[in-house]
Amino acid sequence: MAGPQVVIIGGGIVGASTADELSERGWTNVTLVDAGTLPAAGGSTSHAPGVVFQTNGTKVMSDLAMYTVEKFTALQWEDEPCYLAVGGLEIATTPERLAELNRRFGYAQSWGIPDARLLSAEEAVHMWDLLNPEMVLGGLFVPTDGIAKAVNAVAAQVERARSRGVTIKDNCEVLDILVEAGKVTGVKTSTGFLPADIVLCCAGIWGPKIAKMVGMALPLTPLAHQLAWTKPLPSLTGHTREATRPVLRHQDADLYYRENFEGIAIGSYRHRPMPLTAEELLPWGGEVMPSVLPFTQEDFEFPLAETAALIPSAVRIEAQGIEIAEAINGVFSFTTDNLPLLGPSPDVEGFWVAEAVWVTHSAGVGKAMAEWIIDGHCSSFDLHALDVNRFERHQLAPAYVLAKDCQNFVEVYDILHPLQPMEHSRPLRTSPFYMREIELGGQFLEASGWERPQWYTANDDLVRSDRNTGWHVPNPDPWSAMFSSPTVAAEAAITRNDVAIYDMTALKRLEVSGPGATDFLQGLVTANIAKTVGGVTYCLMLDTDGGIRSDITVARLETELYQIGANGAMDIDWLRRHLPANSPIQIRDITAGTCCIGIWGPKARDVVQSLTSTDFSNDGFTYFRSKQAYLGAVEVTAMRLSYVGELGWELYTTADQGLALWDLLMKTGAPHGIIAAGRGAFNSLRIEKGYRSFGTDMTFEHDPYEAGLAFAVKLDKGDFIGREALIERAKHVTRRLVLLALENASNTAATDALVLGNEPVYCSGEPVGYVTSAAYSYTLGVSLALAWLPVALTEPGTAVEVGYFEHRYSAVVTAEPGFDPEMKKIRC
Repeated sequence: MAGPQVVIIGGGIVGASTADELSERGWTNVTLVDAGTLPAAGGSTSHAPGVVFQTNGTKVMSDLAMYTVEKFTALQWEDEPCYLAVGGLEIATTPERLAELNRRFGYAQSWGIPDARLLSAEEAVHMWDLLNPEMVLGGLFVPTDGIAKAVNAVAAQVERARSRGVTIKDNCEVLDILVEAGKVTGVKTSTGFLPADIVLCCAGIWGPKIAKMVGMALPLTPLAHQLAWTKPLPSLTGHTREATRPVLRHQDADLYYRENFEGIAIGSYRHRPMPLTAEELLPWGGEVMPSVLPFTQEDFEFPLAETAALIPSAVRIEAQGIEIAEAINGVFSFTTDNLPLLGPSPDVEGFWVAEAVWVTHSAGVGKAMAEWIIDGHCSSFDLHALDVNRFERHQLAPAYVLAKDCQNFVEVYDILHPLQPMEHSRPLRTSPFYMREIELGGQFLEASGWERPQWYTANDDLVRSDRNTGWHVPNPDPWSAMFSSPTVAAEAAITRNDVAIYDMTALKRLEVSGPGATDFLQGLVTANIAKTVGGVTYCLMLDTDGGIRSDITVARLETELYQIGANGAMDIDWLRRHLPANSPIQIRDITAGTCCIGIWGPKARDVVQSLTSTDFSNDGFTYFRSKQAYLGAVEVTAMRLSYVGELGWELYTTADQGLALWDLLMKTGAPHGIIAAGRGAFNSLRIEKGYRSFGTDMTFEHDPYEAGLAFAVKLDKGDFIGREALIERAKHVTRRLVLLALENASNTAATDALVLGNEPVYCSGEPVGYVTSAAYSYTLGVSLALAWLPVALTEPGTAVEVGYFEHRYSAVVTAEPGFDPEMKKIRC
């Protein structure tokens, strides 16, 4: 099986890895091109220091790194290794960093990184005996971390691909990509034309330039990063091996280190961002590689001083400092969310990208791309967070990309809270209610560019008022307390007891219309959406392997007109990608021109019914139905849905009438005690009800039966994408998403046991799973968490522990939903 004609642009570590993986799968009709001379062609791979740290807060990044380590460990080039498994040591020199290393150890446990362990200060200094013991407070050690010999790995993989029939063309610059009728047909190069059915861009820092040839914008910025190699150090005299000590990260100072025979390498992010464009890079063919810029000594003064303090033996007394043998400003790729850009173009068939990938994750990305291109999906890794089509339009704006990428460079080693909002380009997207939310003291975080209130300071006094019906206000630790407030307790409790409105405008809204819309959607979703007009269906979209692509609500507003409540930009890409050729069906993103208010609580009907002659009674407006109605002078599409587990509706209207709707509800609801509530309360209430959040609780790697969403699958409704694979997966469920109730640890009795997500779950002292999302349940008076566990541990009553920094919280598997299991409140 030679496969279709594939051209891979870029012979660095990503292009080489993908060529190797494609050819191993039998696709040999592949041409790998690079403007430079392989294996050191002049891109970022050629000067990469190769330090590999597998621990990452994003699961897929650790998964990709672990595969890279496994592959490169077994790979050699001319009897030279492609990987030095010297281990990786992250040290703390501040109490805050020491706590962060505990959190990172939790990631390692959650994702299954082998043999990770925390070290005392003494153990860390013993392991890296050149360190100043007065500075080190502790460390995190991963024995399988190390040094990837990137050029060797390129050479080995390129040669292996060549031996299978892949054509390698270096010193061959890409000049243009030809597209006919929306499909790639070939690549114009400096040495001739290459026909192609598939073009994969692995051009690294030149990626935006290549993607622009097919009209695709990549949110990627090349940024310079300083790397210096010292002259031989007295303490390493006679050191004949390239490295024996672990690669070292001193993140408190934005520095990393690795040995280099008798010297060390010093890598620094402690300098001003130095962005540039592909056009500003040096041309190929010179003595200096294009991805290397002149070293700026003035930006390296702090790293030298800090290194002298941390590693005193690096200072040569006679030179009165650290002597540098060679130093560069090497250029690497940064993106707006610090994650790679993988996948197919939304507009040009056959054009794919694998960009912003560091050596650490390169072999994993190569395998992922080979699977995705050949099979139509990736079975080895969950790529939902890396899909190039994940971005909103504003996130592709050049000014936004530059600002965000530069911020990410500065923050690359910073300790960031999971809810940490960006501090630039705000406010960018605001709902029609934004003015009122500011007046109410809205405390905003950001969601897809939208300003979204987390809570309102106008409700602060409610915590102590006579409306407090006895709810417990937790006392969290300082980390859990960030971006939260006791006021969230009041907002949640008043939603349960009275009525509250929520700004739901940030949720993606799509409109699907035209002849054949019903049949089209039926083939994509797991449940029957062909209900009578007014029907609303909660369902899933699956990939061909049965994995969950998204969970959505589909409302049938007219015979061939549907409104979809979606999760993000990837959903509209998925729908459009499956449209039949020349289809009359229209798919529109209507989010910006509309808005949504969720009104929920026992008194929600009292508020809404007083504003309309339309029947909002339980008999006249049942659950999972929609109606067009006028509330006062405002026309709304009302859907009886509730993600907080209370009676209520999602009210949609056009953006121009949004403020009028808000004011009308607040005025009419005042006698009923209505308040505006924020996302903090919303998250607590939805976890009490066991409602899943796509991208957090379940992703591409999970299926509905594992995720507790079997009720959303109707196998008897006809064929849909992923149906056959799902039937097979149902026979082999090995894990499930469950609800945990946490107990306070005895040594933290003064605080409540709260977690935030990604923490490891232990049974009998061994890591067995991980938390996805969590919140304090003000209704039940207990901290809750959703977590993935092996099937054997998912029976209610099973005792486990949750790791949180240095603590282990006792927890027990709890039946779902935790609140109102008979669904009486939501259907009243």
